[in-house]
Amino acid sequence: MGESRKVTEIKAELQAAEDTMLPSFILQYKADQRTGVQKLVLLAEKRLKALEQECQRIERLKTYERQYADREYICGIDEVGRGPLAGPVVAAAVILPRDCRILYINDSKKLSAKKREELYEIIMRQAVAVGIGMAGPEKIDEINILQATYEAMRQAIQNLAVKPDILLNDAVTIPQVEIPQVPIIKGDEKSISIGAASIIAKVTRDRLMEEYDQIMPEYGFARNKGYGSKEHMEAVKKYGPSSIHRRSFIRNI
Repeated sequence: MGESRKVTEIKAELQAAEDTMLPSFILQYKADQRTGVQKLVLLAEKRLKALEQECQRIERLKTYERQYADREYICGIDEVGRGPLAGPVVAAAVILPRDCRILYINDSKKLSAKKREELYEIIMRQAVAVGIGMAGPEKIDEINILQATYEAMRQAIQNLAVKPDILLNDAVTIPQVEIPQVPIIKGDEKSISIGAASIIAKVTRDRLMEEYDQIMPEYGFARNKGYGSKEHMEAVKKYGPSSIHRRSFIRNI
């Protein structure tokens, strides 16, 4: 049956195949001796192996979630934007469902912008609750970046639709929060909940900086996201600081 189809048709079938369809694709075409088809079967087998490895990695990312499985709502918290010269620091709090099967969640810095955008939409659809918090440049200048980060995290928790039973935090313990907390060093690489929060925070902040770029294009915010690139620092020297620059961060420019 397989050999009646052209290799180009089989290639198109593989390209369109979802991951769950790979085993049946391999079974259907494994006996087809044409070189082109055998190459496609090999590609399908590689995809399937990569998928199995990703499923195993995601299971390892649930170690902390399994450790606190007696708590109903486990919340991961992370922030983005402590280092930039401009824009807010953004925190996200994410409660994933217990049977979460979202693949490719990771530290947002290890993902492409396209992958982050894809995962953002999936997480927002499947999460039990998502909360976002922000602290702007004026607040950062007023109380310093660490305290502003804590404030953004507290906001994110308050903006959740349900109250968490435990917080898994990326490396920090948040002051003035009564919910039990577990600080995890490099948590966005070790906890699926924190990894999801890092993606939500990153995409939220990046989109915001792209909006600022429409208003003040001279600083290149869509490209640098407020970080201190050479182009960005030259623009600050040329045009002076904008309304979203952190004055405490640009004193030496």
